[in-house]
Amino acid sequence: MERVVDIETDGLFLAAHRGFLTVSSAGEEKGRIPLDDVGALIIHAHGTSWSNTVLVRLSERAVPVVICGANHAPVACVWPLEGHYQQGARMRAQVGASKPLTKQIWRQIVAAKIRMQGYVLSWAGKEAGAFDLLARKVRSGDPDNIEAQAARRYWKALLGSDFSRDRTADGANALLNYGYTVLRAVISRAICAAGLHPTIGVFHANRANAFALSDDLMEPYRPLVDRIVFELVSSGHVELTSDAKRRLASIATLDLDNGDGTVSPLSLQAQRFVHSVAVSFETGRVEIALPGKPAPQGVRELMDDP
Repeated sequence: MERVVDIETDGLFLAAHRGFLTVSSAGEEKGRIPLDDVGALIIHAHGTSWSNTVLVRLSERAVPVVICGANHAPVACVWPLEGHYQQGARMRAQVGASKPLTKQIWRQIVAAKIRMQGYVLSWAGKEAGAFDLLARKVRSGDPDNIEAQAARRYWKALLGSDFSRDRTADGANALLNYGYTVLRAVISRAICAAGLHPTIGVFHANRANAFALSDDLMEPYRPLVDRIVFELVSSGHVELTSDAKRRLASIATLDLDNGDGTVSPLSLQAQRFVHSVAVSFETGRVEIALPGKPAPQGVRELMDDP
């Protein structure tokens, strides 16, 4: 099972030794994990240092290394140069994708996100009937900005009328920042593995955003982070503690319904989803494997008290 490794203790040294990622402090090894089990490496701590071999070995495995700022949002990411044997052809297809194609992909992504928001609200005991209707109203490219209309209803309904999404704020916002950072890393690895480039989005096109595609493709999964944050806040966990990070990082292992009676962990389902987007770029037909709702047993395990 791929694991999201978070470095939050100051002054640690990371190295690669005989197939393991090792973590040491003052010359004493504190822990190790097989490199093949690492799904993403997220670094928050001050004074972290590492050998160049760590970056080489993780890049060989298409594992992103995400460096975060004080607000727990990513400020840099080490991106592997090679990720798929069809990388060149797929990137050319990605760059050359027609506007109608990318608009149809975005329509499905937005609709899936809104349906997932409705699921989260329903689970939280909130009124969610309007969200299925909003999802059905999304048109190609979302010209009516149904996504924003849903967001305005969603945040107030889920976290209260006083809540405002602010990436620079503490409390629930810091929890959301961290959870989204985990998602971004998981999706970024899937993008690399599919032979796509993270900068070339289907909707986001900010020149300063080197991970526009990552931000596009993580949208349907965001409400799953929101659900965990709601659970944390409701139980009095409003600070980004080690336990809160552990629970948020474990979202990569959350089992999602595949729609055919089977389930897959989010990290694996994300690979299937991103691969389907890559194939859509190549074929010109929109046939994408969107995420389903969480499997009940997986949610119960994820929500166990830290």
